[in-house]
Amino acid sequence: MTITSQARAFDKAAASYAANRPSYPPALLDAVEELADRPLKGARVADIGAGTGLATALLHARGARVIAVEPGPGMASQFRLRLPDVPVVLGDGNNLPLSSESIDVLTYAQAWHWTDPHKSVPEALRVLRPGGALALWWNDSDSAVGWIAAQDARLRHLFGAEDSEPDPMARFRHLPPELSFVTRQVSWTRSVPLETHLANLASYSDFLVLGKDATETFLAAERDLLTEAFPNRTVEERYVVSLAVTTR
Repeated sequence: MTITSQARAFDKAAASYAANRPSYPPALLDAVEELADRPLKGARVADIGAGTGLATALLHARGARVIAVEPGPGMASQFRLRLPDVPVVLGDGNNLPLSSESIDVLTYAQAWHWTDPHKSVPEALRVLRPGGALALWWNDSDSAVGWIAAQDARLRHLFGAEDSEPDPMARFRHLPPELSFVTRQVSWTRSVPLETHLANLASYSDFLVLGKDATETFLAAERDLLTEAFPNRTVEERYVVSLAVTTR
């Protein structure tokens, strides 16, 4: 399965994605403004790989004049339900449906790794105005927390991933070398019902291509383990957002 087809797998779980995925803390957008050296309010922003609009909603609330670009029709439909007043167009980061030098801030929330940098870097530079900013970020579970590290180990085993020590800087190690990024990490937490936590896991692209039976078997075992760890069935999830910003 290609990266593109795995990314498009989100379409079949768009409603669950919208309902259960974590958003982002206000401190993240504060950091975007600081590193981009400009306010988001009034800025022309394009949110690429917008999904159901988690990041777009925050940008819109900050006063940005935001347009969303999303490759999946199912995700775009959920986006329209969430943000009916924000324009969304079908497209992806490798071929942006945007005019040259039309954007002040270009954002990729959890989406840059689905692109081909040989195409997406020139496209980003094309659509950004002089002095415009490209902001990439990823929201990852904090493996410094014991129960999260144990769950990550089980996930790696399930998907046949290499068993290695967590690398907190991993998201920054494959940034396009031709661009000069500044980076920041933002920690935050959310408390959610156990079933929301499990539904969030099930919306990961790896589970979407794994198949229903194997997914349900894994989630049932996780439910038992996490009920022991969180007897009130409220899970405190801890995340680290890795942010990288560069200007044109």
